[in-house]
Amino acid sequence: MLLALIAVTFGTLFGTLLALARLSNVKILSIIATAYVEVFRNTPLLLQLYIFYFLLPEIGVDLSPFMAVSVGLVLNTTAYISEIIRSGIQAVDKGQMEAARSLGLNYSQAMRKVILPQAMKNILPALANEFVTDIKETSLASTFFVGDLMTAYRSINGAIYLTLEPLFVVGVIYFIMSFTLSKFVAFLERRMNADE
Repeated sequence: MLLALIAVTFGTLFGTLLALARLSNVKILSIIATAYVEVFRNTPLLLQLYIFYFLLPEIGVDLSPFMAVSVGLVLNTTAYISEIIRSGIQAVDKGQMEAARSLGLNYSQAMRKVILPQAMKNILPALANEFVTDIKETSLASTFFVGDLMTAYRSINGAIYLTLEPLFVVGVIYFIMSFTLSKFVAFLERRMNADE
């Protein structure tokens, strides 16, 4: 759960910045941001985690297993969230930016006060889906002996030689976390729609 929280928190922060970089009129910034997104979205997360866990120490960057997995999850989540936010921003009518600018707001003020609040309604379902995906993807951390639910399952399985029961419990826990988050986001969506 801690890994998912780290991935979601930093992925949302960096993803927002990356989305703005992709939409930037500064060509080199947009190109770099696009390349980043394409690399992380078009390679498997497990491969990315292997790179951070095994390859970085080879070039002198020594990370703990927890840190290597955290960095990999954050960087992967950043790419996906940036696309969600970028598409949400692009779904807002361009006239909104023009109206905000004509009222004297600079670009960043218009983004913060006008565009992003409207985009939030568009991106909330996809963002929630990404958060649920992050919760489930933390199971890959057990590959690197980082404590998560699957690591706990392996420990229990090794100690008492039961396979099905602990695996079922782990599945139920993942389901409860994902289902609860989905229901919470549905509640937020209803609230946002009611406020209109």
